[in-house]
Amino acid sequence: MDIGSIVGAVLGWLLVFIAIAMGGGSGFFNAPSILITVGGAIAATLIHYPLPQVMAVVKVARKALFVKEQDYMTLYDQLTDYAVRARRDGLLALEGDIEQLTDPFMKKGFQMAVDGNTMEVLRSVLEDDLAAMQERHIVGQGIFKALGNYAPAFGMIGTLVGLVAMLQNMSDPKSLGSGMAVALLTTMYGAMVANLVALPTAGKLEQRTMEEVALKTMVIEGIVAIQEGHSPRIVEEKLRAFIPPSIRQKTIKD
Repeated sequence: MDIGSIVGAVLGWLLVFIAIAMGGGSGFFNAPSILITVGGAIAATLIHYPLPQVMAVVKVARKALFVKEQDYMTLYDQLTDYAVRARRDGLLALEGDIEQLTDPFMKKGFQMAVDGNTMEVLRSVLEDDLAAMQERHIVGQGIFKALGNYAPAFGMIGTLVGLVAMLQNMSDPKSLGSGMAVALLTTMYGAMVANLVALPTAGKLEQRTMEEVALKTMVIEGIVAIQEGHSPRIVEEKLRAFIPPSIRQKTIKD
């Protein structure tokens, strides 16, 4: 679970509700405004993207919030161990370990290496898989970005609708203040949906994608180096380049 995402979301909404409560707390809920802002943003997103992709947005959001941080050190240790064993006993000595791998991407790469595919073929296949993964992730990010763009726009539409309704009732000056407040609520709802839900989630998904791309590229380079028979020390140096500087020191043995 990504604690930062949970804390940020809870804190953001909490601060807004505290500010509302300190200002009196009344009059900040309006069902028609919510329907125009949230419903309109979802409707526009359905026009923008195919229905199955929009329906899958819950799974995408769950990945942003609940997928654990990528473990660079575990992957580094695993690949360097394979490099040592392949150098000592040959690449075929890893065949038994391949069946135990839980990562389909790594399992596929090592199986191709053990089967005797050339480095060019192995790299091409794995990089195609990586590119396809990035394309899928871009769609998920795009859905949240679309929501983030459309929500404020529909907030403004709701405000205009409210203003038109208010101006049609100019005969009652006492109602102008409350009418204006209701009209402006849609703008507030649009800004909240965009900046506390949609755009932060899109940003988190982009970060997740970059981390996953780095790990999978690390796997590709590790497998290719092992297949080419590089020494374990060279493999370590290649892999170390992908590890964030904050934890890279852990890879240097005394």
